[in-house]
Amino acid sequence: MCAPISELEQEELLEKLEVFKIKGRDKHGRKILRIIGKFFPARLITVEVLKRYLEERVFPKLGKRKFAVLYVHTDVQRSENLPGISALRSIYDAIPANVKENLEAFYFIHPGLQARLFLATLGRFLFNAGLYGKLKYISRVDFLWEHVKRNEVEIPEFVFDHDEDLEYRPMMDYGLESDHARVYGGAPTMDSPVTTYSMRCIS
Repeated sequence: MCAPISELEQEELLEKLEVFKIKGRDKHGRKILRIIGKFFPARLITVEVLKRYLEERVFPKLGKRKFAVLYVHTDVQRSENLPGISALRSIYDAIPANVKENLEAFYFIHPGLQARLFLATLGRFLFNAGLYGKLKYISRVDFLWEHVKRNEVEIPEFVFDHDEDLEYRPMMDYGLESDHARVYGGAPTMDSPVTTYSMRCIS
């Protein structure tokens, strides 16, 4: 990560973009730390600033109770939104032991083939087995409601849009078709427009 802006500006940017937000609870009553991967400005934020931001502004709000992470991987681009492997390891190592112990579930929305392969191989070495065992892949937002009440967490509109793309182009789930945004005409219409509308309103 390379940051041409000051440390204060980096912290303010993380706050403004709401990359990390604690709000709501899952169906087990655990606090939810929502992380929007697409919003993370990896090119502008240093590892040191990110670790300090988490330590000072995020971890204290979690308290000493059990919690769950809801990570939204939708539209994440490796060159734009992801820190490097060494940075990820450094960040993970800096997480206090009590925070790691209190993390009971990690909901991973729209993982995609590359993310699954990464976690299945390098993920086992980068993170301890305890964290890896808490990982729950969520391929569609509808499946999230099995774990989280619909009105407990805010899901950005682009996540629902990606869900619709996956319904029309299921090979994106397996990495056999690009998930880059494209303009395509003649897309089939939904049988009922109410379904999409109601799902978004309650998120």
